[in-house]
Amino acid sequence: MEIVLVHGAGGRPTTWSAVAPLLAALGHHVVTVTNPMTSLEDDVANTLAAVEATSGPVLLAGHSYGGAVITNVGRHPRVRGLVYIAAFAPDEGESVTGIVERYEPAEISKYMRRGANGDWKSEPSEEFWAEIGPDLSPEQRVIVKAEGRAAEDLIFKQATGVPAWRTLPSWYLLAEQDRTLRPEIQADMAERMGATLERVPGSHYTTLVHAERVATMIVAAVAAVSP
Repeated sequence: MEIVLVHGAGGRPTTWSAVAPLLAALGHHVVTVTNPMTSLEDDVANTLAAVEATSGPVLLAGHSYGGAVITNVGRHPRVRGLVYIAAFAPDEGESVTGIVERYEPAEISKYMRRGANGDWKSEPSEEFWAEIGPDLSPEQRVIVKAEGRAAEDLIFKQATGVPAWRTLPSWYLLAEQDRTLRPEIQADMAERMGATLERVPGSHYTTLVHAERVATMIVAAVAAVSP
């Protein structure tokens, strides 16, 4: 089983830097992608290319906005299951923006800045870390700071096609103190999907703070969808 890991908005493969070695140590072949974040369509195409480069059945895991990507990439015929880590799981015709606008704004919104070209980037400060990532160690903050890529508005506004979670088994790890993607949004999406739901305490940076729990869920998903 090939495991393809997809980062969120502003992210890099380092999002999975604590998870990927745990999976590799168990003998799993892991692929991490670096999406351009120019549009949802572009990111889906880039991740599909990574799936095409594999040779066997695939399990997809996405963090944050990466969940919108795997929701679409999962229609590839070799994908067997989907794992969402504090991630978006849009339905057909929905966008990330459309989902969050149905709820109260998340705390991170006050730290988001728009670039000259309409791109979005967070502006970390001591206040940011205290509110958005209080459970990150100093070393983990360095990883998050180094990611810090700008994301075009189209990744949030383009609508999803037929969601793969309608036909594939799915798993969801909900971050209970998430100030980036509100926990109630996560819970509503997981329930709508009929996903196997687990919860962890802590912030949106689940792949760094709870790497073992993330890896355990992915391994359980692999076991469930393997022949």
